[in-house]
Amino acid sequence: MVFEVVFNRSAYKTLESLPRNVQERVYAKLKLIEVSPFEYLESFEGDYYKLRIGDYRALIEVDFDKRIIFVRELDKRERIYR
Repeated sequence: MVFEVVFNRSAYKTLESLPRNVQERVYAKLKLIEVSPFEYLESFEGDYYKLRIGDYRALIEVDFDKRIIFVRELDKRERIYR
């Protein structure tokens, strides 16, 4: 039951602008949710889920039929919920 992780363009740009150690933490966490997404994802508004990665949060949409996890937004906790 493996899901594919796909980034929104803005989320990917944010990820690439982060320090290398933070990028590695984000990729490691995303590898975990590929195999077992709902062990780490928390429900958020509407059809979105949130993923906690230290001081960062990712807002995620899941397509169960196609088994795809869409990373829609990625940012620091204090900025992402605005």
